Amino acid sequence: MRLFRCDACDNTVHFDNAACVVCHRHLGWRPDAFAMTALEPSGEAFHFPTLGRDFAYCANAAHDACNWLLPIERAGELCPACRHNRTIPALDVPENLAAFRRITRDERHLFYSLLRWRLAAPTRLEDPVSGLAFDFLADEIAADGTVVPVLTGHAEGVITIAVKEADDAERERRRTDLGEPYRTLLGHFRHEIGHFWWDRLVRDGGRLEAFRAVFGDERLDYGTALARHYDQGPPPDWAQRFVSAYASSHPWEDFAETWAHHMHMVDTLETAGAFGLALAPHGSVRGELALELDFDPYAVADFRPLAAAWPPLTVALNAINRSLGQRDVYPFVSTPTIEAKLAFVHGLIPFG
Repeated sequence: MRLFRCDACDNTVHFDNAACVVCHRHLGWRPDAFAMTALEPSGEAFHFPTLGRDFAYCANAAHDACNWLLPIERAGELCPACRHNRTIPALDVPENLAAFRRITRDERHLFYSLLRWRLAAPTRLEDPVSGLAFDFLADEIAADGTVVPVLTGHAEGVITIAVKEADDAERERRRTDLGEPYRTLLGHFRHEIGHFWWDRLVRDGGRLEAFRAVFGDERLDYGTALARHYDQGPPPDWAQRFVSAYASSHPWEDFAETWAHHMHMVDTLETAGAFGLALAPHGSVRGELALELDFDPYAVADFRPLAAAWPPLTVALNAINRSLGQRDVYPFVSTPTIEAKLAFVHGLIPFG
């Protein structure tokens, strides 16, 4: 994620800011320009003096749930991220509103990456059969009073996100119960969108044989494979071949996990570059932990610079977290087999 500047006072601002803390002007993110814009109220609109144009906020700004801007002629509409939301929880329930704000925050981070890569996803209205739609669902109460939990997942373009995943305490409980080293709301978005893009870029993109050569045969019965995974666990050598234990359950999940980790890698490297982060640690053998980010991670078609930069950054981030008494921020390792899978995902991105 890039850093931005308030174009009224030059203060550093961030992607999620809706107001500048220095000059107090309204801020909005323009997805057409990848820029934060300082605005002045102008009747029902917001004026950008430099361009001499008026803008409107995404309709979800009324819920304090989005800071993206639209041309004034599209006032009242949803932004390129929020327009994919098919089902949202009842926002008159305070805990649902708080969860919705956290969900849309991470959804916008997801779409930042997709827009950077020019991966245009049609909505369900534009493509009723396989367009992208999000259902943000709360658990239901059955007639006998038992809770019917929502399962996060993907099916033919529809991504379901359990609203409970926006609750930090509940998500941490699930992470612990499932023995996972990492579980985040943004990670769910990135994993499930991997399934969506597998359908479009691999299955429908003529890449099935190439996929099978790297990830295995997805025609393996999915239900049987998942049942085996939950019953027997991952194979003993999973860490040498899969980016996570869950990735070992089935080639579809292997791809989705790899896609998510590729997004983690690219976006985190961009953030590190935006802060001017460079590593030259004392005592490192042959400088293998050195890092200098002199490329745009979202624009480089060659995967090798990403593969070289990622391990030093994660080692540094993990060491910093340990110094604060926290878990490793990235509790995973990379191997040549895993890097080959990440390189396959990278090769699906339409650079140029």
